[in-house]
Amino acid sequence: MNNGNQSKDRYHIEAVLRACDILDAFRFDGELLRLQELVARTKMNKTRAFRILCTLEERGFIERVGSHQYRSTVKPLKPNKHRLGYCALNLENAYSRAITEGLKRAAAEERIDLIALDNHYNSKQVVRNVELLIRERVDLILMHQGDDHLAPIIAARIREAGIPLIALHVPHPGANYFGPDNYTAGVIGGRYVGRWVKQNWQAKIDEILLVEYPRAGPFARSRLTGAVAGLREILPDIDEARVVFLNGQARFPASLEVTRKHLRRAAGPDRTVISGVDDPSTIGALRAFEEAGRADKCVALGFGGSQEGRAELRRPRTRMLATMAFFPERYGEGLISVAVQILAKKSVPPAVFVKHQLLTPANVDHLYPTDAVLQTAELTTASMVDTA
Repeated sequence: MNNGNQSKDRYHIEAVLRACDILDAFRFDGELLRLQELVARTKMNKTRAFRILCTLEERGFIERVGSHQYRSTVKPLKPNKHRLGYCALNLENAYSRAITEGLKRAAAEERIDLIALDNHYNSKQVVRNVELLIRERVDLILMHQGDDHLAPIIAARIREAGIPLIALHVPHPGANYFGPDNYTAGVIGGRYVGRWVKQNWQAKIDEILLVEYPRAGPFARSRLTGAVAGLREILPDIDEARVVFLNGQARFPASLEVTRKHLRRAAGPDRTVISGVDDPSTIGALRAFEEAGRADKCVALGFGGSQEGRAELRRPRTRMLATMAFFPERYGEGLISVAVQILAKKSVPPAVFVKHQLLTPANVDHLYPTDAVLQTAELTTASMVDTA
């Protein structure tokens, strides 16, 4: 028994400790947080957190900004060791949210300030976010944006400011890359689908339908070319199969519509293999086949292992054979580790590839056993947007 600690504990005032927890939840000067974010960071119940916030606001330790956000006026005595800027692809998307939430957790565990911004899948917003982070003088920028043509422009601006850059999914000149090894992932997925075709369609394919996103560049497209290469490893006699590329814009609605148009034009092949650059693209194409009454004439391979993709794998009689999972919820720890090494001037490989694993209807519940607690509304195809 430690009598010294017991003696100190006698003088602790629980309400003051809770107030300190609220103030400590703000990770950098000027950070704006909503009540639900403070609840998540402090693990308090909502009522207690709100009452403490109101008390701190009354005494001038907290400022209310607008009707729903709060900012601390207290300056910490011990600043965190690093300050990073992060630009998410699009927080309306479940895949992007999973990356962001994991990154915030990892940064908090390492006592690293993180300024998290949303690119809203908009090139102009990307540029604005870059300029904001440069003005904030962050130590390093983590960039997730899907425009290959924009990459050299913003990379040059960040380099000019003397800030290291880690690029997620889309390579940027001079930046460290973090994300999937797209071609290799495609080959693995293609082989898996090829084995299914060999067993169930007598090794015959009439059409390979690839729903791409040209704006993301050739590296993103290599997921699809890798899938075709994997198919051909298992099915060397499918050279007569027609290969069709459609621009699905890495979004469910656009992929659905472009596949509808394709099916209206097409003669109606009996055996189509679909692969989209991400899960929403793949599912959009699948829905078009279902609408046309041709679901039994296709099978599909997705990429990402997103919430939407996992929900599709659980659908009875789904024609999605698999999705190549990249585990976005695990990115945070890896990104923070790479960032810290860069800032410590340690040697870091130019590309850090994330783990790939095939998710199928047979193993999705084993690898993601907690999906059942997710809100059904978050899994609807209406929310499917870009993840390339």
